[in-house]
Amino acid sequence: MLHKYLRAIGFSKLKNRRQVNELISVAVRNADERLYTSLDQDTMLAEYNLFCGENMGICVRGEYDESNQFLMDYYIPFFKGSQISSYADISIERHAEKESYAGICDDIKVGVSLIFYLQNIIGYLKRKHAGQLPIMGTSLTLAALSTQGTIIMPILKNEQDVRRTRKISNNRNRLIAQARKGDEDAIENLTLDDMDTYTNIAKMIVKEDVLSLVDTYFMPYGVECDQYAILGEIMDVSKVKNPMTKEEIWQMTVNCNDLFMDVCINCQDLYGEPAVGRRFKGSIWLQGTIHFPE
Repeated sequence: MLHKYLRAIGFSKLKNRRQVNELISVAVRNADERLYTSLDQDTMLAEYNLFCGENMGICVRGEYDESNQFLMDYYIPFFKGSQISSYADISIERHAEKESYAGICDDIKVGVSLIFYLQNIIGYLKRKHAGQLPIMGTSLTLAALSTQGTIIMPILKNEQDVRRTRKISNNRNRLIAQARKGDEDAIENLTLDDMDTYTNIAKMIVKEDVLSLVDTYFMPYGVECDQYAILGEIMDVSKVKNPMTKEEIWQMTVNCNDLFMDVCINCQDLYGEPAVGRRFKGSIWLQGTIHFPE
C-alpha cells in the first residue's frame, strides 16, 4: 500500500508494495528514534522514526507480541514543524481503525476547528496512562505535507495597509472570543461584518481576480478531516535533499490567517519558484506535535 504523501518527502519513485516493505524494513533496522509505551498489561506499542532529510522521515508503528516479535500496524511519512503555531486548548480523539489519533484545536485566528494528525502519540499515551490528562498550558506545532502547490505573487501592500489589516484581524478575533461566550452583540457585529465583506467582494470580483482580493485562506479540502486547502504568505523557505533518493524538497514556513506552519513539498510537485514574501497555494495534510509542560 503506497501512502499518498510519501512523494512529499522524496519517495516519488516507489511504485509497489515490495519497495515500500523494503523502506519500512530499513526504517525499523536503522531508526533514529525508538519509542515505546504499554497499551495494557500484555501489549507494548512501538514507534520507529527514520529521518530522511531535515525534519522529515518515515514513522513505523506496531506492537510486540508474546514472543517479543514486532508486528507492524502502519507507517506514515512525517514532517516536524520548527515553531509554535498555537497556544489554544486541544482535545484528542482516537481513530476508529487503528492506534492513531487526531487533535482538535479551536484557534480563533483561523475561524474553524483545526483537526490534525497527532505525531507524538507515545508522549500522549504515557500521560494518559499516568492519569495526567487533561494538562493545561500545552502548545502546538503544526506541519504539513503537500503533493500539489502553486506559488502566487503577493498583493501589493504598504505599511498603512498592514497596520489596518492587523487592526481588523485583532478586532475580529476579539469579537469571535466574545461570541463564543454567548455575547449577542458580538454575534450581531460578526454577522454584519460578514455581510459587508460579501457585498464588497461581490462588487469587486467583476473587475478583479479573486487572488488579488483574498490575501490568505484556510479551509477544509476533500472528505478527510485533516486535509485543507490553504493560501498563505511564505515567511521562510529552504531546499533540502532526501539522501536516500536524491530528490529535492521545498520546506517553507507559511503564515496563513496569522497561523504559522511549516509545509513540505517535492520540488516536482510545486509550480513556481518559492521566495519570502510570495504566497503558497495548495492542498495539505496537516500534522501536529503537542508540547506538554514538563
